[in-house]
Amino acid sequence: MSRLHTILGALDRLAPAEVAHAHCDIPCGIYDPHHAQMAAHTVIRMVDLIGQLEKPGPNSTPEQRQEFHNKLARYIATKEQHAEIYKHEVRVLWGDYFKPEHLQQFPTLHDAVWKALKAASKGRQEINLQAAEDMLQHANEIAETFWKTKGVGTVKGKAPYPTARETVYPKVA
Repeated sequence: MSRLHTILGALDRLAPAEVAHAHCDIPCGIYDPHHAQMAAHTVIRMVDLIGQLEKPGPNSTPEQRQEFHNKLARYIATKEQHAEIYKHEVRVLWGDYFKPEHLQQFPTLHDAVWKALKAASKGRQEINLQAAEDMLQHANEIAETFWKTKGVGTVKGKAPYPTARETVYPKVA
C-alpha cells in the first residue's frame, strides 16, 4: 500500500490535477433559510416540552417513571438532531450560496453565521431556552440577508407553530 501511495504521490507532483471552481457540488440554485428556521423552532419546542414534563414522584409506578424517561430521551434526541440540522443548513448557505460580493454588501453576514453556529452548539449541548431562541434570531437575521441578496423583500410574522415566535418570511405577491 505504501508503494502505491508513493507512486501516486509522484504522479501528482509530475502532473497535478487542475483546480476546479464551482458554486456548489451541484449548482442547482435552490437554497432557502427556511429549514434552519424550522429546526430552530423545533429546538425551542423541545425545550418547552422538556420544561413541561412532570418528574415522577416517589410514589410513581415503574410505568410512570419509564414514560417520563422515554419522553425526556426522545425530546432531547430530537432537540439535538434539529440543532445539527440547523447547523448543516446554515453551513450550506454559508459555503454554497453566499458569495464574496454578499459579504461586501452585508458586512455583518460573517458574524451572523458565526453566531448562528455558536448558538446551535449551545442549543444542542444544553436545555436552554435562551440558546434556542438565539438560534431562531440568528436564522431570521440570515434569512433577511438571504432574501435581500435575491432582491426579495421580507415580512416578520408570528409563526403558526406551537412556538409562536416571530419569524422572517419572504414577501410574496
